[in-house]
Amino acid sequence: MSFDIAMPLTLFVVTLVSVFLNQKTEGKLKATLEDREFRVRDVALFVGMMAVMIALIVFVRQMSLVLMILFLFSYSLLLFTFGYVFSKNRWYVGAIPPAVFILLYVFFRDSEFWAVYLVNVYGLVFAVLITLYLAGLFSWKTTAVFAVLLTVLDIFLVLVTGTMVEAAKATSSLNLPVLVSLPTLPAVVTAKGSIFMRLGLGDFFFAGLLAIQTFKKFGRNFAVVTVIAMTVSFSIFEAALLTLLSDYGFSTAFPGTLMIICGWAPLILWKKLRHSHTETK
Repeated sequence: MSFDIAMPLTLFVVTLVSVFLNQKTEGKLKATLEDREFRVRDVALFVGMMAVMIALIVFVRQMSLVLMILFLFSYSLLLFTFGYVFSKNRWYVGAIPPAVFILLYVFFRDSEFWAVYLVNVYGLVFAVLITLYLAGLFSWKTTAVFAVLLTVLDIFLVLVTGTMVEAAKATSSLNLPVLVSLPTLPAVVTAKGSIFMRLGLGDFFFAGLLAIQTFKKFGRNFAVVTVIAMTVSFSIFEAALLTLLSDYGFSTAFPGTLMIICGWAPLILWKKLRHSHTETK
């Protein structure tokens, strides 16, 4: 049986970092967003927009310049927002991180240094920043709705239509930090070479959002337990996929959201049932 600890450990660390940084950043970011929160219909619209965006990426994959500009603008705006807010509204300080990012991308995107190292570093940074920026827009109720809708969408786009896989190929071919790619540890080698595991930034955001909302609802200790459970669940699914690939040559993409939520949902249901049982006594 093949297994990997590199990607599960990365997921665990990034999720925990997002949870604990959220305590320090949420107040300032909420002020920037004017304390807005998603309603259920907003969440449904958000998931729908994600589906449309993924379809557009596949549709315009031949228009690489458009795709590149779209992602560079989005990432730069995210970096500027954090730099601006946490430098006490100094725009010239906020402009430095996006400027550095764009310069590195323009001059080094075709180099091994970018493709192997910087693209993953920026991918991890953006995974945390996206989580911190969006987590404050969700409540416990809208998080539950979002988790169900996104998981269903992910299953459909990965296993049924394959659109998510095509979108990932279209963006990663431009060396944009849209996913994190790591070699397996211990190394899993097939006839085609060493295997690299890839996880999209959306999956990191998904795990971080669930953990942050669990922290708010049930406290730090239980949130950490759910992060561990999500990591274990992800590891089990990943080991099964690696075993199928290394032993039987069967390779397929699998919905990361499903791998994550299978660790989170049972604990939440148990917690809810236990709470309800305590109240009835």
